[in-house]
Amino acid sequence: MLNKLSLKIGMLFFLVVFIVEVILFYILYVNLVDDRVEEVMDDLLSRGNTHRDVLEEHYNATTLEHVAIMESESDFNVVITDQEGDIVIHSNPVEAEMAEVIDHVDDERISGEESILVSDWSEEKYVSTASPLIEDGSHNGHVFMFADSADIKRIIDHLSRQFLFVGLLTIVLTILTVLVLSRIITQPVLTMKKATEQLSRGDHEVVLYPHRKDEFGELAAAITRLSGDLERLKNERNEFLASVSHELRTPLTYLKGYTDILRREDLSKEDRRKYLTIIQEETIHLNGLIKNLFELAKIDQNEFAIKKEAVAFDDLISTVIARIEPAVDKKNIELTFSSSGELEAVVDPKRMQQVFLNILDNAIKYTPPAGRIGVSVTGSRNEIITAISDSGIGIDQADEPYVFERLYRAEKSRSRLQGGAGLGLTIAKEIVELHGGQISVQSTPGEGTVFTVSLERGDLYEECIAD
Repeated sequence: MLNKLSLKIGMLFFLVVFIVEVILFYILYVNLVDDRVEEVMDDLLSRGNTHRDVLEEHYNATTLEHVAIMESESDFNVVITDQEGDIVIHSNPVEAEMAEVIDHVDDERISGEESILVSDWSEEKYVSTASPLIEDGSHNGHVFMFADSADIKRIIDHLSRQFLFVGLLTIVLTILTVLVLSRIITQPVLTMKKATEQLSRGDHEVVLYPHRKDEFGELAAAITRLSGDLERLKNERNEFLASVSHELRTPLTYLKGYTDILRREDLSKEDRRKYLTIIQEETIHLNGLIKNLFELAKIDQNEFAIKKEAVAFDDLISTVIARIEPAVDKKNIELTFSSSGELEAVVDPKRMQQVFLNILDNAIKYTPPAGRIGVSVTGSRNEIITAISDSGIGIDQADEPYVFERLYRAEKSRSRLQGGAGLGLTIAKEIVELHGGQISVQSTPGEGTVFTVSLERGDLYEECIAD
């Protein structure tokens, strides 16, 4: 329960919002309390000043009595003193706390203007103000106004109860809002979790939030692409296993069949020699297939070693051509080689020879007798481009995108008269890409095919020269 993402997000949101609300409510509460207290004190001082102004114009017993009667009907108490500080009149009984305030009035401090004497409503029983009576420039006494602090406390308590109610209501609404928002936020995550579980069970029919444009939409699109890739890989794996089974079964069938024939006692020497030759060819074919499969496995497991060194590229191509000359001569194929000059590249010479041998082997197999094969090398400061062309049967346009896939062969009949296991070009592509290069093919059915290998020289070339 506590490990749920929605709960963690909800608790985090609530904590942040709660802290912000507490701070804001505290600031608002303090300001409102101060405003209310200030309002009461200003009202108290204003009433005292009003009485003072009236008395300065009409200072007599009638006016004094009128002021006392007026305040006796209010929540305030007025006390008027003379210039000696003696009480002249008051609206309500003068309690000890009031008398203490009156006795301690500093005549010099407040003789010139009105003043708030006591404002500490939380500690004192009364808050008070003093307005001096001035006549012809001389001080004739004070008008003291007193208000019971309990009245202010009642206002503050009422305000506190309102804030408590609003605060609790806000917390409840915040919790509900956080729960809803956290649920909304985590719902896509939960849906994607179910989708990944669905993928793990092998069900790749997953489509998630294709209309969303936010981060969840991007994640959903990535999972959907992953689903498609897994489905494609599953199909490719099944096809690969079926193709491998077929490729292994065929030579093994030949080996078993011709071995059984060789056991016949009435077999002639000529037939025996012919069948042994076939067994030898199938053994070589099977050995090559297993070798290629092991190399692909190494590539998949990142164990395919590439040992680069600076080599003369023309010499590398010449070595490859020398190895295929017997096969070329046997089919009476015209082979040409051209180069733009002495070129050096930082490559693994053994692996690159394997690349060009695989491509040229295909060219020889699919080029008819008396055909042509051309190898051209051009270079610049940054790359070396090798083009291998032939005048063979070509590749259908529909097959071109798949020629580098594992165990793919354009001839659907899988004739064993032409073509190998369909791994040579796959390995060639992997080797070129491990060198940071690219390999591509262009073909016209009935006219021929051109394979182009582009290898970068760039930084690797410079590093090798620097070393």
